Amino acid sequence: MQNNGKELVHPYIPNSVPEVQRDMLEAIGAESIDELYGLIPEELRFRRNLDIPQPFLDEYSLDRHMRMLLSKNISCEERLCFLGGGAHYHYVPATCDAINQRAEFLTAYAGEPYEDHGRFQALFEYASMIAELVEMDAVSVPTYDGSQAAATSLRMAARITGRGKVLVTRAMNPDRLSIIRNYCKPDIDVVAVEYDRETGSLSLGDLERKLSPDIAAVYFENPTYLGSIEVQGERISELAHSFGALSVVGVDPVSLGVLAPPPKYGVDIVGGELQSLGIRMYYGGGRGGFIATRDEERFVSEYPTRLFGIAPTVDGAWGFGDVAWERTSFARRQSSKEFVGTMASLWGITAGVYLALMGPKGMQEIGEAIMQKSTYAAARLSEIKGVQHVFRPPYFGEFVVNFDGTGKTVAEINRALLQQGIFGGADLSAAFPELGQSALYCVTEMHSKEDIDRLVASLSKIVQ
Repeated sequence: MQNNGKELVHPYIPNSVPEVQRDMLEAIGAESIDELYGLIPEELRFRRNLDIPQPFLDEYSLDRHMRMLLSKNISCEERLCFLGGGAHYHYVPATCDAINQRAEFLTAYAGEPYEDHGRFQALFEYASMIAELVEMDAVSVPTYDGSQAAATSLRMAARITGRGKVLVTRAMNPDRLSIIRNYCKPDIDVVAVEYDRETGSLSLGDLERKLSPDIAAVYFENPTYLGSIEVQGERISELAHSFGALSVVGVDPVSLGVLAPPPKYGVDIVGGELQSLGIRMYYGGGRGGFIATRDEERFVSEYPTRLFGIAPTVDGAWGFGDVAWERTSFARRQSSKEFVGTMASLWGITAGVYLALMGPKGMQEIGEAIMQKSTYAAARLSEIKGVQHVFRPPYFGEFVVNFDGTGKTVAEINRALLQQGIFGGADLSAAFPELGQSALYCVTEMHSKEDIDRLVASLSKIVQ
């Protein structure tokens, strides 16, 4: 490495001392570092200097630089936030942070039965509480996020049915749809089913037209990405089953204190995002997903992820460990059904702590509060001239607001709101052009009546 033409011994890069590098090359019989890359064709090698700043050579300068970068961020504690669309501003109990910052959990990766027994039990307890919430028997360790949980659920369904096509709702986060398509390619065709323009729910007519004997699964969400509560779940499952397909649903677990658990409307595989369960929003982090099914061999044998269970030991105690280890990529490697790497263990443990703190009554109360507040917000916003909510209630947490009648774009409105210290809704005009200038607004238990009234007052001034 060069710094102003001089050879640099970097304090944060091991073996950057020139003499050490020469000794290492001599030990392996190489003349230069370039010789190690001899298999890479010359036309693929980057021969210019990287256009990056000079390195910081002391800890203070690096710390100061990072603090300057971080100071550009504006958090939801500093602004009033109505932005959702995949990550939501929920209250995080102090206990969640206290537990997930403990060293034995913070660095947790995968682990083996001979170590880390406490984390095995913590993940078993997490899975048990998720299972109770969704009324299923088997729950995976956390996946990367809810989108991977959805994609993996669909691959499981394809293996179970031996079919190569799935139907998914188009009323989905476009990022999630992209992840599903990418994860299923090239083995599984992903076909989108339209949504009803009045309710935001899955279009039963379009579903019936696209169902056929080669469909492995029908995937829908409840609540939907657009905020509607999917009240047709039982009919969707019936239609899927009538063609021998599985019913797969993506849920927001925080909604299940007030919404019926998926098995009540015939779902076979449940997936979801854990972020709403005591996990803070981070840029690129704070995500974890789960997959849940009945305790049937045809389902359990198709999980690519680890499953933690409990069993009596030879000395009469209880032990925690892997269930059906031989089906995972950890055991089978090249011959496994899917490859699974890092899992979000830390967020599973955090979600378990959150559910233990809340209990059934707490989950019911938070669900009721979110439904009441989001319904109130949608009604108040529709009182503004030129503004209307797009789909009929009921909503859970999020709802679509249309601004076509104001003559302003969502981008213009969001810039004006930001000047008043408010994060507006997620702009849907690119992903859902048929909705015109519409935004997805998010209301959670964190919003008070005064917060919602402040938003209404600010928007009234902006669009007048």
